[in-house]
Amino acid sequence: MQVILLERVAKLGQMGDVVNVKPGYARNYLLPQGKALRASNDNIKSFEVRKAELETQNLETRKEAQAVAARLEGETYVVIRQASDGGALYGSVSPRDVADLLAEAGVKVEKRQIVITKPIKLLGLHTALINLHPEVEVEVELNVARSAEEAQLQASGKSIQELAAEEEAAAEFEISELFDDIGAAGMDDDEDPRGQGRNDDPRDA
Repeated sequence: MQVILLERVAKLGQMGDVVNVKPGYARNYLLPQGKALRASNDNIKSFEVRKAELETQNLETRKEAQAVAARLEGETYVVIRQASDGGALYGSVSPRDVADLLAEAGVKVEKRQIVITKPIKLLGLHTALINLHPEVEVEVELNVARSAEEAQLQASGKSIQELAAEEEAAAEFEISELFDDIGAAGMDDDEDPRGQGRNDDPRDA
């Protein structure tokens, strides 16, 4: 199917280009999203009439998108989720979750503008791509953790596996110290306050 693009579409073309696409892609995405029109003679003529208006509109929306991108660039957002001790989430972080998170921060982004290339199913640091405009996109970092404290540790560069290993080592150290204290206390009990063992015969003195 031939369509005429009303805006730049990645890997497809620029505004005003007439391109061939699969019918399903046109019907399910390009046409309903207002990104293209069927390339009929009437629609091509209509585009030529509206071209200046569309270019002006595109310029305005691009400026707005660039302003939002500048606000989001370099930002990290904490996502609190329940997870197993091994770091596996009970569920996953979806584009809707990210959209809600940004809305709480005062940035309105549609979930369809958010791209998570790899499913987020583990605790840790992840990225999400935000398509704000056909010519403007920005990445944000997601710090997925079980608590704010854990998020701070992850932000410092420690993974959940490293944190778990440190906690296990600390627990083993405490147990070792406890046994050392018990052993020392047992040795003290076997000694007489005068410095002699309890089993010493006074007649040997």
